[in-house]
Amino acid sequence: MTAVSEPAAPPPLAAGAAAIPPPPGGYRRIPPVSPGQFVARALGTSLLILAITALGFVAWVGLFSHLHYDKAQLNAYDALRLELALGTAPNGPTVPNNPAQLLPMGAPVAVLSIPAIGLRTVILQGTTSSVLEDGPGHLRDTVMPGQAGVSVILGRQTAYGGPFGALASLVPGDPITVVTGQTVASYKVTDLRRAGDPLPPALAAGAGRIILVTADGPPLSPSGILYVDAGETSKPQPSPGVVLSQFLSPTENAMTTETQAWLPIVLWGQLLVLIAFALSWLWTAWGRWQTWVIAIPTVGFIVLAIADQATRLLPNLL
Repeated sequence: MTAVSEPAAPPPLAAGAAAIPPPPGGYRRIPPVSPGQFVARALGTSLLILAITALGFVAWVGLFSHLHYDKAQLNAYDALRLELALGTAPNGPTVPNNPAQLLPMGAPVAVLSIPAIGLRTVILQGTTSSVLEDGPGHLRDTVMPGQAGVSVILGRQTAYGGPFGALASLVPGDPITVVTGQTVASYKVTDLRRAGDPLPPALAAGAGRIILVTADGPPLSPSGILYVDAGETSKPQPSPGVVLSQFLSPTENAMTTETQAWLPIVLWGQLLVLIAFALSWLWTAWGRWQTWVIAIPTVGFIVLAIADQATRLLPNLL
């Protein structure tokens, strides 16, 4: 039977050699953590992250959503300017040269200018809450701006740049200009309407009108819907006559929400719970400041992602 040898002892220090001193403050001893303490710490971390998420939502709506709008508008303007130069800007609800394919939601279709309130913004295709994050949207079952008929444009009052936040200050006679792939259309404001006000007269054959729609009342606490009617003073262009009412989703109407946002919110929330337990373990096994270095960018990114999705649950005109 083979004998098991004892492990060799470490060689003795050479004569005159000094032992390696411990680090300043000595070696850190990690105290043991019971399962109950770990769960309590994880729950505390979860509550802290929940509070940060609520604050992140307020910060997103009040500040960062405006930055999102500015970036989206810059990209949309560059894309539309190129299409106008190439003559491929859309003039109807379908892709140019392909009438069988609908324009994608969020595609830029026109540039809206209202000098009286200092507004110059790109109009996008569609009016869901997610589309209106990037700018005012064209209601898809109405004609394009500049064409004969009634064109309806929805825009936010406060969040994501609040491009239509000053519509209530318009007065009859204020000019509006819309640049499209067909024309440079001119309008003049004729009236501002709210619930219960008389509707504008029926549109004459071949005439054009644009209706701007946004929330009415205090910011983020609307009391109704504001409509701005403007009659076209330039020559209306013909419309392709394509009706899209059968393709419209209920989420494209004024003051509606996107319930589809619940799925990504739940998934991001589950990830936050897992991160809370992971951070609690790192706090114990690694250290306080090392954990903060990991936690701040990770939690910050996820909190802003949740806040962006949560705004889709708010009415699309806020």
